[in-house]
Amino acid sequence: MALEVPQGLTLYFCRHGQTEANVEKRFQGHTVDTPLTGKGVQQARDLGEILRTEVPSFAELDYVCSPLERAQATMELVRDTLGLPMDGFRVDARLIEINLGAWDGLTAHEAENRYPKEYAARTADKWNVRVPGGGENYASVAARVTAFVESLERDTFAVSHGAATRILRGLFAGMNWQQMSDLDEPQGCVFRATGSDVVRLDRPVT
Repeated sequence: MALEVPQGLTLYFCRHGQTEANVEKRFQGHTVDTPLTGKGVQQARDLGEILRTEVPSFAELDYVCSPLERAQATMELVRDTLGLPMDGFRVDARLIEINLGAWDGLTAHEAENRYPKEYAARTADKWNVRVPGGGENYASVAARVTAFVESLERDTFAVSHGAATRILRGLFAGMNWQQMSDLDEPQGCVFRATGSDVVRLDRPVT
């Protein structure tokens, strides 16, 4: 059964702007939290322009983000672009990125070489198998982002992360974990969810 936003409400959500670890194609979970790149800063400002275009009452949204620095930096730039106080948002740990345990900071190739058995096991079942070293599986991420959506009381804009937003999109679509894993992780765009319907919003071409 697909996840749904509470009746009458709209959730706008996105991934943070590009970071240095993204450029280096390194896993970035809880402990690795690299700064936004110049492109990432522009992507964050693009998010603000999308909200300005798509949400006439953007100042009335509840602004929520992951507690990680890359998400908060993105949110601050979004609000600055909209002319709102940069600190006018709250953090919610349920939006944090998947915990990548011992793989945090590694490339996929490095993780596979150092943890071949664990890497193979997780690749075969990301829903149930946790990343070694205290990491999470998809099921644990799905549980917390579901709880976040079900707790919404007003129209909301949320900044989260690549895997977390990918899993969230999959939940809205009623996907299995393999389909969730195959989704892209775009930056610089906003997803709008009403009910279980999700639409991608990009900055208008000028």
